[in-house]
Amino acid sequence: MTAAFLIGLNDPPNPVWQHFHALRCELTDAIGPLVCHVRASLLRSRRNWWRMWLPARARARPTRHDVLPYASIMKLLSVSIASSIATRCGTAVFCALSATLLVACSLPPLGDRKPSTALSTDEVVTTRLGRVTEKDLNDHPGLTGIDPLADPLESFAARVDLARTAERTLDVQYYIWRNDLTGTLLLEELQEAASRGVRVRLLLDDNGIPSSMDDILAALAAQPNIEVRLFNPFVWRKPKFVGFVTDFSRLNRRMHNKSMTADGIATIIGGRNIGDEYFGATDGVVFADLDVLAIGPAAREVENDFDRYWASALAYPAEQILPRAKPDELHELDESARAVHRDPAAAAYVESLQKTTDVRRLVDGTLPLDWARARLVSDDPTKALGTAPPESLVLPQLLAKLGRPTHEFDLISPYFVPGEDGTRYLTELASSGITVRVLTNSLEATDVVPVHSGYAKRRVALLHGDVQLYELRRTAGATAHKHFSTGIFGSSGGSSLHAKTFAVDSERVFVGSLNLDPRSANLNTELGLVIDSPELAIRIESIFWQLVPKLAYEVKIDSNDKLYWTRQYGGETIRYDTEPNSTWFDRLTVTVFSILPIEWLL
Repeated sequence: MTAAFLIGLNDPPNPVWQHFHALRCELTDAIGPLVCHVRASLLRSRRNWWRMWLPARARARPTRHDVLPYASIMKLLSVSIASSIATRCGTAVFCALSATLLVACSLPPLGDRKPSTALSTDEVVTTRLGRVTEKDLNDHPGLTGIDPLADPLESFAARVDLARTAERTLDVQYYIWRNDLTGTLLLEELQEAASRGVRVRLLLDDNGIPSSMDDILAALAAQPNIEVRLFNPFVWRKPKFVGFVTDFSRLNRRMHNKSMTADGIATIIGGRNIGDEYFGATDGVVFADLDVLAIGPAAREVENDFDRYWASALAYPAEQILPRAKPDELHELDESARAVHRDPAAAAYVESLQKTTDVRRLVDGTLPLDWARARLVSDDPTKALGTAPPESLVLPQLLAKLGRPTHEFDLISPYFVPGEDGTRYLTELASSGITVRVLTNSLEATDVVPVHSGYAKRRVALLHGDVQLYELRRTAGATAHKHFSTGIFGSSGGSSLHAKTFAVDSERVFVGSLNLDPRSANLNTELGLVIDSPELAIRIESIFWQLVPKLAYEVKIDSNDKLYWTRQYGGETIRYDTEPNSTWFDRLTVTVFSILPIEWLL
């Protein structure tokens, strides 16, 4: 029994059935090409699936056919479910269910949106932040003041103080926003800023917010001076995974950008999302990460880039997607904040925030800044539609601004999937005498085991090419405090690497949201700064010769191409012949995913 028959080819020609006939045609158009293209896509897999992010040779950007196989699996699953429903319930019921599902999962028309843009230069200088930074900016024309934020508590406090210092605008853009301690506290700060008359624009990727926040965000968006937009939203709110079944090709592309900008003059960008694990507010695993506070021209670039995303075709006002706000729901946010303040552990965290003062020191003129040229690299928001020109993607911009290394290239990335081309690029650098060092998560430390498989399958080739590989241990939390602090709770669960930063020739550094994997390169939108700062570059490099021996395993290979891992402990070298502190199931999972043709998706 064919799918076409199941959706009613022989329906009688009355108006109701004509409607379902049109629906059937839409479904057939969606499913029909699957039969034709899956075989061809599989035959092309050896050529297409491992195409990757470093342009060692010219090639076109990924097309719809490059992402067909995984989407095909999702569509085949939905067809199978549909067949079962039609068999059990009859064609009419199936058509009604299909119509409901398609309508419920389709994006509504975008409609009119209230236009808003960044402050003009003249408006910026009249703000408190503009006034206190004016002299330094005049003394360093064209340069940006940089303050690295490695400590998670310090990084969260900087965001809180930035919200409290803003007078005109707060533009906030994140991939993940948790409904937890730090998420609640920062929403409270945004609400209080709006109550002071600050214009707050909050742009969140809809994949990164839990459905439990829908009512709170809807209530927040109903308040004066606050606008909330959801990027590439899920129309079916609970459970969201239904959207992946019905609209995978769209929802598979996400906005991974992370920035918070006040009054167009100060911005925080980097690798951190909003959640307790990013800011040391948990006893569990804490992400070792890096942000920067940037003052001046780079902040203006970030602000203008925010405008592009805010006005993009995928930025939907919350009121078009979320249920209508109820009068008592904003009180729920207030009550959540009060509950947070009553919790003893949360109260200790909040008290500790008072001891970190970077933004306050900026305001009173005592914060030392590294003045350097800083340039924004950011994807065109149309990348999330799959229509961005190749030259507008973040990776070509990044490679052009970083330049080709001449003696050192240090890479720190939690998810490192170099692919065939990336492996070739790095090994060619190393074979030419350039020191290439990579720090990523070990299997025990990673929070996404399938992504580790994309790295694991390339280790032998990288090591043969003289690339040095290091893998962060999960138990490294307490030792890492000075560079990637684990927060006031001590992190009994240890650390997992989440920083995305590269240093070139002790001169230039990238800090941002970009992972070294196909998803960041080809699917998600990303943002970061290339900073010409020897001071910051040397700080990144020092991690490899000061901290890596204490915090990480070094991956090596013997004469039989067998991998092994070493670590230093008590003046001795300890050797592991399998992935350290991993289970047989973890290793089996990595092996299975290494075989599957999914590298493009990682």
